[in-house]
Amino acid sequence: MNVLVTDPIADAGLDVLRDAGHEVETGYELEGEALLEAVSDANGLIVRSGTEVTEEVLEAADDLVIVGRAGIGVDNIDIDAATDHGVIVANAPEGNVRAAAEHTVAMTFAAARSIPQAHIRLKDGEWAKSEYLGAELDGKTLGVVGLGRVGQEVAKKLDSLGMDIVAFDPYISEERADRLGAELVEFDDCLARADFLTIHTPLTPETEGMIGEAELDLLEDGYVINVGRGGIIQEDALAAKVEDGTLAGAALDVFAAEPLPAESPLLEHDDVIVTPHLGASTEAAQENVATSTAEQVNAALSEEPVSNALNAPSIDESAFPRVEPYIEIAETAGKVAAQLLDGRIETVEVTYEGEITDEDIEFVTASALKGVFEPLEWQVNAVNAPQIAEDRGVDVTESKTHQAADFQSLISVTVGNDEDEISVDGTLFAGDDPRIVRVDGYRVDAIPHGKMVVTRNTDEPGVIGLIGSVMGKHGVNIAGMFNAREAHGSEALTVYNVDSQVPDAAKDELNEDERIIGVDYITLNGQN
Repeated sequence: MNVLVTDPIADAGLDVLRDAGHEVETGYELEGEALLEAVSDANGLIVRSGTEVTEEVLEAADDLVIVGRAGIGVDNIDIDAATDHGVIVANAPEGNVRAAAEHTVAMTFAAARSIPQAHIRLKDGEWAKSEYLGAELDGKTLGVVGLGRVGQEVAKKLDSLGMDIVAFDPYISEERADRLGAELVEFDDCLARADFLTIHTPLTPETEGMIGEAELDLLEDGYVINVGRGGIIQEDALAAKVEDGTLAGAALDVFAAEPLPAESPLLEHDDVIVTPHLGASTEAAQENVATSTAEQVNAALSEEPVSNALNAPSIDESAFPRVEPYIEIAETAGKVAAQLLDGRIETVEVTYEGEITDEDIEFVTASALKGVFEPLEWQVNAVNAPQIAEDRGVDVTESKTHQAADFQSLISVTVGNDEDEISVDGTLFAGDDPRIVRVDGYRVDAIPHGKMVVTRNTDEPGVIGLIGSVMGKHGVNIAGMFNAREAHGSEALTVYNVDSQVPDAAKDELNEDERIIGVDYITLNGQN
């Protein structure tokens, strides 16, 4: 088949494709109409970050089976459009883990010992030995924000050098962190205790700009190292904190805008070390990424499973129509449960009852995990969610029972930790009408869509009226309400469908009433 490669990759990757018998065309300068023409007869497309795989490109590629991204980030690929066109999108998340971790360690040493600054001055003829008093890493505390693949590798390497490791990551278990020699702590505590802080969290709406002036003040006299994603640190605030001496220094390989603008305040300070996104720039990493991507293209073109597919269901084609209606309800139950649990998620249990147990439910379980991890995990989907659970040490269990007391089929997603757990049950009415039918054991009949509020309160007169009044006062329209209670006069749980975001002031006002036990605002279907 025909494979088009529009961004440079290592020759080893091209050889893997040719050895499989494919015709390989390289077009590293293609854009516009030339790109559309070149992709028109391609069966496989390999890109890095330089090629934008848009709806227009996919529309022009009638024979395209797979887009392989030689790297991790897929911001330049319209995954939704690819899915609509039946095109698999796969990346190579493992190939540059070691390179990124090693660059993080190198940048940490560079910042601690002012290596680039001393190098430049010596090149300029200055013997400035007395002006650089470095910091040793042994005995210092490393704070790690994001204990994923790269974060774990960095933690292992610097732990072996005598550093104490504290980490913030809501999606990794205590047991997994312990094996890495890391102590899991809350975000502010991680910053306050760190002498050196490394960033490895994905860039999402929740993490964008998450480290600003107030957070940097917690890191007083410390160093910030970022070889992960630009945009997580507020760069103006970072430059200011280095300039006024709050921070000892920083070392950055990634930036909110790349190439880094000449007017960036980060370039004005000698104590800020910058490199031009070199985290994955090693010969081994480039070869690993290229061969991994090529192997996935080969698999897709041979109609075999694609290991790092971001949008391809792993299920028998004949069984998919029977399972498909349950995918959304499983994912939704996972999202609701994750947003209701107050604390770290360490366990996920997916239970099936009734007719659904006769089906291949592996993909449904993966969809439930997608829902659980989606609020905080970058580009999670039903294909990579099980791997994310494994990487983060989250214990996942799956069980079936053929008996279902009240429904033909029922899916229950339970998330928990050492202190608490929450269960959310979903089913289908009239074949394909999804419903949330239990929340933490309370029987409800809630439409799982858009924006929802879940309240817990004492079961007494006037509470529902209070909630409605407060919502109305703050401009929140209630579209539907589903109430349940354990027993008369005990506790009640109510699920509200609302038309707009619930402001914090409304939640605060409700929580001030002693009859209100808790208020949770939940978003579904990508809404805020």
